[in-house]
Amino acid sequence: MSTHRADVAVIGGSGFYSFLEDSEEVSVRTPYGDPSAQVAIGTCAGRRVAFLPRHGAGHAFPPHAINYRANPWALRSVGVRQVLGPCAVGGLLPSVATGDLVVPDQLVDRTWRRAGSYVESGAVHLPFADPYCPRLRTRLIAEVDVADGGTMVVVEGPRFSTREESQHYAAQGWSLVNMTGAPEAALAREMRLCYATLALVTDMDAGVEEGEGVGQEEIFALFARNVERLKDLLTRVIGDLPDPAGCTCDTWAGGLALSYDLP
Repeated sequence: MSTHRADVAVIGGSGFYSFLEDSEEVSVRTPYGDPSAQVAIGTCAGRRVAFLPRHGAGHAFPPHAINYRANPWALRSVGVRQVLGPCAVGGLLPSVATGDLVVPDQLVDRTWRRAGSYVESGAVHLPFADPYCPRLRTRLIAEVDVADGGTMVVVEGPRFSTREESQHYAAQGWSLVNMTGAPEAALAREMRLCYATLALVTDMDAGVEEGEGVGQEEIFALFARNVERLKDLLTRVIGDLPDPAGCTCDTWAGGLALSYDLP
């Protein structure tokens, strides 16, 4: 088997720039430009795993400037079929608290300047009522310190929300706010990949509590304190992932004439 192949991937968020201890970096060219970084491929929990830092090495790319189309394409091109996407989020409701790990089950996209689809011609309409892979979600929430469910609203960034925006999101019943979860989830589905998010609540957003609002320094600091916790959890999950064969994340495209190429 080629050392440049993997069947599982982790896309690391802010402050999560490495995962595999012994890996080889692979340059992948895509029709959509370069991915955020070279793809690191190695072994984790007895499986071949790929790792890609969403923001690039050292956080080179802010959330609105990530090449979202290149990343899933690059991962699929090295054999990946299942993707775990840890990320930092703000909390919007009292049902979540700083330090919580949450596996959202719904997503609201409030981004507006990102290339959000591989479809550039023809009639290919993605079924997306449930944006996250049910099999991956089931495995993630089996972990004892992981909460099940919640809606994550994804904003354009790179600025944080105003107090009124946060209060509006909370009034809709949305529990988490993030800057990178869209269009990543939809693009993964278009690539016929199983994909789920593991969200670390790093702060309570500006409209939830009094004070000056959220700041970058506190978010990065809390995420850094939890990176090893995330790595340990992901390692356990990777070692016990379900077989992706027959998952609806893949079979939705059966019989359709896709207007884009799958690597």
